[in-house]
Amino acid sequence: MKILILGIDGYLGWSLACALVGETYEIHGVDSFFRRKWVKEMNSVSAVPIASMNERQKQFKQVFNQNIHFYKGDICQYDFLCRVMREVRPDTIVHFAQCPSAPYSMISQQKSAWVQTNNLIGTLNLVYAVKEYVPDAHIIKLGTMGEYGTPNIDIPEGFFEIEYKGRKDKLPFPRQANSWYHLSKVHDSNNLQFACRNYGIRCTDIMQGVVFGATGNPDKRHAKLQTRLDFDQAFGTVINRFCCESIISHAITVYGDGTQLRSFLPLKDCMQCIELVIKNPPAAAEYRVVNQFANVYSINYLADKVAAVCKQMDMDVEIQKLNNPRKEASTHYYNPQNQNLKSLGYHPTTDFQEEIAHLIQQILPFRKNVLLHKDILRPTIKW
Repeated sequence: MKILILGIDGYLGWSLACALVGETYEIHGVDSFFRRKWVKEMNSVSAVPIASMNERQKQFKQVFNQNIHFYKGDICQYDFLCRVMREVRPDTIVHFAQCPSAPYSMISQQKSAWVQTNNLIGTLNLVYAVKEYVPDAHIIKLGTMGEYGTPNIDIPEGFFEIEYKGRKDKLPFPRQANSWYHLSKVHDSNNLQFACRNYGIRCTDIMQGVVFGATGNPDKRHAKLQTRLDFDQAFGTVINRFCCESIISHAITVYGDGTQLRSFLPLKDCMQCIELVIKNPPAAAEYRVVNQFANVYSINYLADKVAAVCKQMDMDVEIQKLNNPRKEASTHYYNPQNQNLKSLGYHPTTDFQEEIAHLIQQILPFRKNVLLHKDILRPTIKW
């Protein structure tokens, strides 16, 4: 099976390339290296040093005896994307090639317009390239649980049944996004649903929770195969940020009351879920939604969990509450469903303690990287 990973150089993209090693998959990738540029804009670095794509490809070949066929370019350039589609003819396209940061999209008018333009045009280009060259291919699009917001009712997987004035229908569940980035994902979902209905394209839209973890391997053979791990305010997901703060004896910084509820999953679960989706494509013209997460926790719970793991490792850290830079409800109902992936064989990791301990152990050797950039741990992007 030919897999084309758009955004292969990123946190999830490179992790997936390494997770899909084996005779079953022929891996192709596209990237414009925007993620490296964005993190540099934040005056930050990846806590875990990452190699160049050329170095990654060489070590991938040495370790796994398998090639990654890489194309440097921007999928917002339609001619480039069409060329890749013609040459690769992928069976499955995993679309990670978007700006994944709510804070980044809220910095300014310029950033909000860029994020929405980049994210939406890239996906529209993908729809047309698939329609033209590989109409039977399966698009796996990374969405976000943030599309739903925090409604005062249970959150289904994409659709729900409704009765209004005596009539019933199955309709898309209302979205209540809370940033320009999340809204770009909402618009993508609408566009992809239309593309499936209108062009017969098959698509799985993954509403993903917050991912944490690293792919580090103590074997030096794998040093250049590690994925990035960001900890800045725009691209560092919350548990990754907490762990990076902890290893430099910085306070674990909780935004607001810390009672906000969100859905989370370890990186290894994310990879498991995406491979299940690859192996189980939807039918032609089907737009399928899966909610991808392992469990729902409060931010306070996770901060306490990281602090407890640190204590077991003889690392004393404190938890500090900061004024929340984001407009979000501190107390709310939150009960999302995630049966679709379980029906495909997903077994969630529900106790995160071992995963957090493993993450801390992986990033401890790179403590200096975080220490040199500790000034970026205080949020300055507010909305």
